[in-house]
Amino acid sequence: MRALRTGLVLLVAAMLAAVAGPARAQDRDFASVEIAAKPIRGGVYMLTGAGGNMAVSAGGDGVFLVDDQFAPLTEKITAAIREIQDEPVRFVVNTHWHGDHTGGNENLGEAGAVIVAHGNVRQRMSVEQFQKMRDRTIPASPEGALPVITFTDALTFHLNGESVHVFHAPPAHTDGDSVVHFQGADVLHAGDIFFNGTYPFIDIDSGGSIEGMIEAQERILSLCGDDSVIIPGHGPIANAADLRKTRQMLMTVRDRVRNAIAGGMKLEELIGSDPLADLNGEWGGGFIEPTQMLTIVYADLSR
Repeated sequence: MRALRTGLVLLVAAMLAAVAGPARAQDRDFASVEIAAKPIRGGVYMLTGAGGNMAVSAGGDGVFLVDDQFAPLTEKITAAIREIQDEPVRFVVNTHWHGDHTGGNENLGEAGAVIVAHGNVRQRMSVEQFQKMRDRTIPASPEGALPVITFTDALTFHLNGESVHVFHAPPAHTDGDSVVHFQGADVLHAGDIFFNGTYPFIDIDSGGSIEGMIEAQERILSLCGDDSVIIPGHGPIANAADLRKTRQMLMTVRDRVRNAIAGGMKLEELIGSDPLADLNGEWGGGFIEPTQMLTIVYADLSR
């Protein structure tokens, strides 16, 4: 059995060698990237650029930022924030440890921001990470990039007339995922628990799982009403109906792959059977292609 699992890991690693996954700063050209700010409500904005979507709360108590993309973009990000409120960032919350969400930590920390995240984010950033599924080593982050405040379950910020509730979700995209709920504005930042309109990247080497994604999305939905706004980790701004649709897609993928495994189907046979053919037109246009989605979920459910 151990030899079988080892063989599967090697096969999956080979098939995922080309997975884009969380992009690395050295792989990108940031000169043409523009940071765009979209007002939502209650002093909350969504910022987009390259990497994970960001959120900003602005008001009398200062600037609160969710995620910070890549280090080369910090100047552009802070310039976009100054158009909202001409003050330095006071707090940064990281929704998880991947570099397209934490790359600006060191720059913003040096400028005086307090970096906050779940304890697993600091733990993973503190040491070298090896992703077996992608055969990739990610070096430890510098000390200045690490969160200086960590939590286990949840914490709440009271600022800008808001109660901003940050809570740890079940291991989903990773084992350190946090959701940020701007309760007064009824806006949630879901981090990479939610890829809107595409197959998601599930980092099973960092504790993620498709079951965890489904469970975490259900928890987010329990907080949503018809007027709630959800900022996904990737993709356009969303609402509860969009998240329900995504969750249904994940349950369909899970069930089809699980049934294939129960029937003794090998990964190559599963891919050849094209079990997501009816879903790919709608969901297969992101950086996780249908074959990669099947490969990740097969490896996850085979553990």
